[in-house]
Amino acid sequence: MSEVHLGCPPNFSGPHISRFTFSLPPEVEPVGCKYTDAVKDEATSTSQVTLDEDGDLVITRRSRRYKNNYVVTIQHNITSSIPSVGLQVWRAELILADFVLHKMVTSSELNGIVAVELGAGTGLVGMLLAREAKTVFLTDHGDEVLENCSANVRLNLEMFHSQASVHVRDLNWNDSWPTKVVENSASQERYGWTREEVEELQRASLIVAADVIYSDDLTDAFFNTLEKLMMQRPEKVAYLALEKRYNFTFDDLNVVANGYSRFRSYLRDGEGDGVESGSLTCFVGKCIDLTEIPQYMREYDRGNDVEIWQIKYEKRKPYLSSAYLD
Repeated sequence: MSEVHLGCPPNFSGPHISRFTFSLPPEVEPVGCKYTDAVKDEATSTSQVTLDEDGDLVITRRSRRYKNNYVVTIQHNITSSIPSVGLQVWRAELILADFVLHKMVTSSELNGIVAVELGAGTGLVGMLLAREAKTVFLTDHGDEVLENCSANVRLNLEMFHSQASVHVRDLNWNDSWPTKVVENSASQERYGWTREEVEELQRASLIVAADVIYSDDLTDAFFNTLEKLMMQRPEKVAYLALEKRYNFTFDDLNVVANGYSRFRSYLRDGEGDGVESGSLTCFVGKCIDLTEIPQYMREYDRGNDVEIWQIKYEKRKPYLSSAYLD
């Protein structure tokens, strides 16, 4: 069961509509809004000195600077089976949303980019990216999850950048990539890929994923897909948010975080001059300091077991036989 329940009726299992509120400082209000115009007028007026009839300086009171509040409407389930976990909202999804919002507040690096969310589930993070990105691909697998994600896109169209394109697409991590494309658009499956979309995804500069690490098999499939997406353009960067969930296992006779050890085995610290050809590790990982990320999303408690990792790809060094080394 997800620990994110907003106003859900008792003993209710879903689907349910939740409204997540996030606040941004006034400085990132879209250009042309009433608040922005008011700030400009105020800044202009402060440069003019006003005196009263006695010749005393009139102090202009600055208006209060209210934060801008926005709402994301999400249709989700309260409980689900393992194959349908994408129907729920998870804590790591919300902290990754905070991270994306902080990028928007503090930089312009998301403006006009192509981004892809792996295991998008409800699509929350990818839809926030659509506030600034040119194109966002929300990818997951399974008709029920994809239908729910599409419903959320329709619920939040007004939040997107006016020129943004948001595509909900099927991406099975156990299938080959590039995926099979639909040549005849008239017979295109609803969540199938066109050749143009595959080419555009290959140009993506940002990959995000949240709460996709909870089993070793899934972790292997995730990194296999990540390598295929990043190997052609190593300048791509991925951000993965996860929550360590501890369970007692008879195999280990101990309490362990399922999938976390396997996840860490794919990453190495620090950037170098390439990865040895025989190495299984071609990803460089850096854990983000969450104390530097303000909480913009209101309706959740971060807890102590959530992490965000920056992941970059390093090409393997070409293999040289011993004959060339002598």
